[in-house]
Amino acid sequence: MGARLIARLLVPNRGEIAVRIARSCREMGIVSILACAEDDRATAFARAFDEVVSLGEGDARETYLNVAKIIEAARESRADAIHPGYGFLSERKALAVACEEAGVIFVGPRPDAIELMGSKSASRALMEKLGVPVVPGYSGEDHSDSTLIRESERVGFPLLVKASAGGGGKGMKIVSCPEELPLAIESGRREALKAFGDDRLLIEKYLERPRHVEFQVFGDGEGNVIHLFERDCSIQRRHQKIIEESPAPSFSDELRARMADAAVRAAAGVRYRGAGTVEFILGRDGSFYFLEMNTRLQVEHPVTEMVLGVDLVRAQIEVAQGHPLPWGQDELKQRGHAIECRIYAEDPDNGFLPQTGEVAHYREPSGAGIRVDSGIDAGSVVSVKYDPLLSKLIAHAETRELAIARLGRALDEYRILGTRTNLPYLRRIVKHEAWGRGEVGTHFVAEHEADLTPRPVEGAAEIAAVIAASSVNAPARGGGRRALASVWDTVGDFSR
Repeated sequence: MGARLIARLLVPNRGEIAVRIARSCREMGIVSILACAEDDRATAFARAFDEVVSLGEGDARETYLNVAKIIEAARESRADAIHPGYGFLSERKALAVACEEAGVIFVGPRPDAIELMGSKSASRALMEKLGVPVVPGYSGEDHSDSTLIRESERVGFPLLVKASAGGGGKGMKIVSCPEELPLAIESGRREALKAFGDDRLLIEKYLERPRHVEFQVFGDGEGNVIHLFERDCSIQRRHQKIIEESPAPSFSDELRARMADAAVRAAAGVRYRGAGTVEFILGRDGSFYFLEMNTRLQVEHPVTEMVLGVDLVRAQIEVAQGHPLPWGQDELKQRGHAIECRIYAEDPDNGFLPQTGEVAHYREPSGAGIRVDSGIDAGSVVSVKYDPLLSKLIAHAETRELAIARLGRALDEYRILGTRTNLPYLRRIVKHEAWGRGEVGTHFVAEHEADLTPRPVEGAAEIAAVIAASSVNAPARGGGRRALASVWDTVGDFSR
């Protein structure tokens, strides 16, 4: 494949991932162009770009999910390439195809790889052909209720009903007995259709108390694939990742080698190009099974970058230009330990309901080994229109113990006022003794729910009243923010 220069790169995305891509572009001397909804033009993340082009008014379907508008934005801005980030259209074949037709470089895998790995049924069949272990289950072409019910008897209970066309826990149901299956199928289809426009389901054997371990892979599109080691993503709530770390705790070199080999085989099987992630479920007995492949950059990619000292976005852009893989497998070594927390605008005390509002005060932690990937600042508006992820906090140190200490200190220093966040909840997890010992698993949050539930703090109502009064009595908006910050720093975070 001949080299093609990228001088101008369009990013049809928002928030912290948009900023992340813009920074790599600046280091590479590439003009970064943000394609965003009209009401995102004046945001903190938009200011990270050299240029901004509007995708018009409306919700995500009319802007960030509109392929025609994005291609038109690329033409208007004279972009050579499009980097989709993650979320939105990052795993949609339609955008990759439209880029090819428009003569624009797509910074990501080829359309056929996106399509194949985007189907749980098709990817499962391929993994079986490649000799990659898969969870016992059914993913055939007949998706009728009667077939799913019949196959469930063969697979056995407990089992999972899963959406064939997507991930993120949408459409996923745990079924413990035959009587629960019809309702699980009905609700699973409804959720899958709403989330992915496809109500096809598959079933898999449910592994109790497993771990979720994924491998970062990278390919050149010509069949050459390497891995960049593993990330443990077992700390989850409702199938959504909360904390990710690398290396995985309590993880042997022998197991690492076996899983890495399977991940590389999976990616090489589709002649993968760029950054991708092969996800596995890991049993307590050391058995592991393919879950899915994410054909994009992951939210948790910073922990890999910190442990290996690499820039995955830069590497994506270089390979998209036709350059060879930037590293050989033997050059990559894990150094120290990195942990990432996802900061969400949500209320842990009220069912983790997404929150909205204006960020009145924002202060990031800093110090040795601390990284914050963020797309907000004071004055940013958290909208109900988009995912409530605000930022990511990453701590890196020589050992897991020191990384935990740094992460705990940084979480204590993190200040976000104006909307509720999950910061207090994250502090409780990070300070939990079982997690500190490396006792991780997808069951962790449910098993330790009592410990993670907040306890009333004496004087909390009075402190909240002082903060509110400071905001109201401040003579101007800027003064209100300064007053809030001052009071907060004086009383500390009473919701820990």
